[in-house]
Amino acid sequence: MTKRFKAVFFDFMGTCLDWHSSVLQSWPSSIPRDEASKFTLEWRRQYFIENNARFLQDLPPENIDVTLNRVLESILDRLPQHIAIFDTSTKQKMIDAWHSQSAWPEVQEAIRSVRQDFGLEVFVHANGTSRLQLDLCRSSGLKFDMLFSSQLLGLYKPNLGAYRKALDLIDAKAEDVLMVAAHAYDLRAAQEMGMKTIYIHRWTDDIDEDMGEVKNEFDVFLEGMKNLPDAIKKVSGGSQEI
Repeated sequence: MTKRFKAVFFDFMGTCLDWHSSVLQSWPSSIPRDEASKFTLEWRRQYFIENNARFLQDLPPENIDVTLNRVLESILDRLPQHIAIFDTSTKQKMIDAWHSQSAWPEVQEAIRSVRQDFGLEVFVHANGTSRLQLDLCRSSGLKFDMLFSSQLLGLYKPNLGAYRKALDLIDAKAEDVLMVAAHAYDLRAAQEMGMKTIYIHRWTDDIDEDMGEVKNEFDVFLEGMKNLPDAIKKVSGGSQEI
């Protein structure tokens, strides 16, 4: 049995964008790069923990810059020997770096194929603010039909209501839409909604997940997005021509 999809929801940071390189460059040069990389990864990890805590308490989405700043302060508490170099302007530069990211090398072509070769609509469906997503589209050069932020939807992923509202806004059923993400928690919720799921493995993300288990959890597991067109054909049973 074959299936023709109508659209693809893409998570954004990590999935489509190399957030690590951008944020790493914002650290003061006096911090050793390997140390800065370690704390950059931890900054992102703790951001997810903060978001999940708000989700579990059923709190409304918080401006991502506010969350990132609060987490950064906790990270800097671990660097007392360097605290003097992290003045207000330096910390603001580090926050701003999250608003200027490049796409992973293969992503632009993958999205072009999804849109032009398959005729599917493409949407960002990600936590964060609309301002962040607009800035990231500009810095990355990626183009989508619509941007759905947690700010716009009023809910964090993985709240099922966030997926339901986005589906309602594009007038589609869950079975008509694919979810593509580098985060297992995101795809688990999409699965629960009835969406087909494609996991994109990135070394920067899901560092606490067991990849051995994740590989068998979703419809397709990919290393990067180069083979996304083939994955869509596989999930659709071959009905999506390319």
